[in-house]
Amino acid sequence: MTNPQTTILETKRLILRRLIMDDLEDLFTLYSDPEVRKYFPEGTLNYEETKEELEWFLNGHPAYPELGLWATIHKETGQFVGRCGLLPWTIEGRDEVEVAYMIARNHWRRGLGSEAAQGILQYGFEKLNLSRLICLIDKDNQASIKVATGMSMTFEKEVDDGMGPAQLYSIYKLTV
Repeated sequence: MTNPQTTILETKRLILRRLIMDDLEDLFTLYSDPEVRKYFPEGTLNYEETKEELEWFLNGHPAYPELGLWATIHKETGQFVGRCGLLPWTIEGRDEVEVAYMIARNHWRRGLGSEAAQGILQYGFEKLNLSRLICLIDKDNQASIKVATGMSMTFEKEVDDGMGPAQLYSIYKLTV
């Protein structure tokens, strides 16, 4: 089972925890799937590229340790089903934090991406006290757009995130 010290957050069906080196094979399977990586400008990643990314995120994002990509584990089965998290960006001179979600193809259409994204959104607003969160999405990625709008994000504008054109969806933390 998951070590509670590495757990970032839990949802009804998922545990999001820090990545560990033992996740390399699962992460490589995820990153080498052309359907999963269809809307990423760099496409699929090979084993070495996957290992480099994993090492980069082992303890959170190097510059922002509270952020990063996290292993997404199905509670009931203990199975690695994706990698999700919070990523820092600077877009058009503005510091942003993205809700990132990627679920393995054999777990699509079960609401796990939406569940993970909603949990990450709450975590970002409630635990990290962020005031705004975004999603950067390829204009043709209808599944990701559905997840973003399901979190009450709205389309803001077209941007270039440094890797190519993307649609920026955003939401502000409601303050009372």
